[in-house]
Amino acid sequence: MGSKGQNAWKLADHPKLPKGKTIAMVVLDGWGEARPDEYNCIHVADTPTMDSFKTTAPEKWRLIKAHGSAVGLPSEDDMGNSEVGHNALGAGRIFAQGAKLVDSALASGKIYGGEGFKYIKQSFDNGTLHLIGLLSDGGVHSRLDQLQLLLKGAAEQGAKRIRVHFLTDGRDVLDGSSVGFVETLEKDMSNLREKGVDAQIASGGGRMYVTMDRYENDWNVVKRGWDAQVLGEAPYKFRSAVEAVKKLREEPKANDQYLPPFVIVDESGNPVGPIKDGDAVVTFNFRADRMTMLAKALEYADFDKFDRVRVPKIYYAGMLQYDGELKLPSQYLVSPPEIERTSGEYLVHNGVRTFACRTLGYLRSETVKFGHVTFFWNGNRSGCFNEKMEEYVEIPSDVGITFNVQPKMKALEIAEKARDAILSGKFDQIRVNLPNGDMVGHTGDIEATVVACKVADEAVKVLRFAVDCGRVACVFPRTIIDAIEQVGGIYVITADHGNAEDMVKRDKSGEPQLDKSGKLQILTSHTLKPVPIAIGGPGLKAGTRFRNDVPTGGLANVAATVMNLHGFIAPDDYEPTLIEVVDN
Repeated sequence: MGSKGQNAWKLADHPKLPKGKTIAMVVLDGWGEARPDEYNCIHVADTPTMDSFKTTAPEKWRLIKAHGSAVGLPSEDDMGNSEVGHNALGAGRIFAQGAKLVDSALASGKIYGGEGFKYIKQSFDNGTLHLIGLLSDGGVHSRLDQLQLLLKGAAEQGAKRIRVHFLTDGRDVLDGSSVGFVETLEKDMSNLREKGVDAQIASGGGRMYVTMDRYENDWNVVKRGWDAQVLGEAPYKFRSAVEAVKKLREEPKANDQYLPPFVIVDESGNPVGPIKDGDAVVTFNFRADRMTMLAKALEYADFDKFDRVRVPKIYYAGMLQYDGELKLPSQYLVSPPEIERTSGEYLVHNGVRTFACRTLGYLRSETVKFGHVTFFWNGNRSGCFNEKMEEYVEIPSDVGITFNVQPKMKALEIAEKARDAILSGKFDQIRVNLPNGDMVGHTGDIEATVVACKVADEAVKVLRFAVDCGRVACVFPRTIIDAIEQVGGIYVITADHGNAEDMVKRDKSGEPQLDKSGKLQILTSHTLKPVPIAIGGPGLKAGTRFRNDVPTGGLANVAATVMNLHGFIAPDDYEPTLIEVVDN
């Protein structure tokens, strides 16, 4: 519950807003605001509930920033993501985040003096340094320039033998960009070899098929990576990584996200870089969610999710610590942001009973998004602040199929769980994340993403009806908003970043961009667009509206806003609230 005394956690009462209203906090993952056209899936989709917020009560709808400096990232060219977005939503303040922390540590050289680097350096005399991660400049999970600086720095610090095991992207960057990234990396390896370092690419594969699964959805993904990276075994063998990616992309329906695993072999056909006893391993992704499973496989002695066959004794460190509660990994190169005094912790201390979805000890909206409304929301902290005040419910996601095949995912099941929690009368705040727009948007399937947006809107309606039914005689509510209506509560609808609102790469004039063959370039990544926030419900006091004097408001302003709606004033160091109450 934190180190502060109970009295220090006491929030001041808001002079104009009453306590005790049930609040449904709904986050639409990947739901940005962009100009309407055929590639804006949110515009194309039938979304009457979200549309109504904008048109029927414009004073209770606005846009907020969800990228760049608004969420602690280095520049306005850095797209937001679910991790930093939910950190900001829950923390109420802006903290330097993953990429920015790593940039600072690399620029200052501090990374090389830390305990994590000293730990892996023990392998430099007689072992190999292995670097595993996403080869991309998308800036969501990793960045190519950071890998390049780490390679250069490790060589200068005495690494004599280096192997890189990369994952191709095509999700946060354009599909097909993998070839250029691999060519750049190969050139870096060549430059290191000219300086006397034995540096080579050892293995690879597509991020969604090799290594980078998350939330224990499919351990086979991690196993494919383990077999290639540790055992040196894969269905495809090549003499060079450039050849590997080019050849594998020639297969029908091939794309960067799902390239099969491969290993690089020498002239005798032997793998050039399996991980062995005495080696060091660094997972160079700075974002946690898609490295945590591999971290468990590398670090846990009692690991039982798949047969590792051979478990080398290694020096392992993450770029950052991926789970502060689990202390995983135990060694890391860059310390994570210390996010304390989150809004969730304050509200629990002030008697606000909270519901969110969870799995495996984490809170989540769905297996693929378990950490968003809990772990990230609570400042990268697992578990409850007070188990008597909080309840978590698990909804397993679909396994073994891509999201565009099942774009509805479990949105309606999530909404139904939230609806039931609202109607139960046991909770003061219900938090959910609806993942459809983001997860399906990442597939690049425009038609499926339109379906995903429609279903997310339907789920919101489920929640909305639950709020407004307090004013009329209602049948059993079907949705989250339905339930809020019935109990006389309040809803807050927002998003964590953009994605589904723009599905094509655009030129400088904003027009859809074509490749050399004249084919439309599909955009699978997050965007730099703002996201909406809407408030409403019968419990909202008359005269409550969004302020006009916070034009640059972002996700971090939402925490103080929600605290106000619960009847409290946020701490002084929180970003200012977005709402005011105007006396009629």
